[in-house]
Amino acid sequence: MFVSPRRLAPAPAPSAPRLALAPTRDRAVLDGGWWPRSWDPAAELPGLVLALSERHGRIRHLMLNLRTWEGRIRRLTVGPDVVRIGWFDTLDPALLVATTGRDIQVDLLVVPPGTPRVAAEWAMATAADPTNLRRAPDILAGAPVGPRAAAATGSAADAVWDNEGGSTAPIGRHPVDDFLTTPPRTRVPS
Repeated sequence: MFVSPRRLAPAPAPSAPRLALAPTRDRAVLDGGWWPRSWDPAAELPGLVLALSERHGRIRHLMLNLRTWEGRIRRLTVGPDVVRIGWFDTLDPALLVATTGRDIQVDLLVVPPGTPRVAAEWAMATAADPTNLRRAPDILAGAPVGPRAAAATGSAADAVWDNEGGSTAPIGRHPVDDFLTTPPRTRVPS
């Protein structure tokens, strides 16, 4: 099969990912957490793919939030494999979904790169805990730091959804900009 070279991102030397995985696949919500160093997919994804491949076998597809990442590569070469990358506006910015060659879905919490170390490590450990029942945005919102430094998911873009599930917020802002300026969401008692 011929793949256009303009759509393949060259594989830079992958850095070791900051990753915490659940000890078993018996998960309630998430398989673990990942804390990338930047929002550059070509720099961050190769190391993650290699680490996930060691645990789960060949990774064939990644799904990421469209507005969170700085680049839009369609395919990534990692070793002998080509990993397809899908960009979705409706996928939560705090979530990355990987699909293996055996069609196993691996759901990871994505901790924003600028998150303070204590909060990031706590969030990754919580996501990797097999007894965890919280979803990715709830974990980030509950990180044990001050409200402005929590880098909790949930942005103005995520807060306004049309009836078809798409964001109606204006394009141009990076969703992570809102993480530090939007107060944490609180539940109104019923």
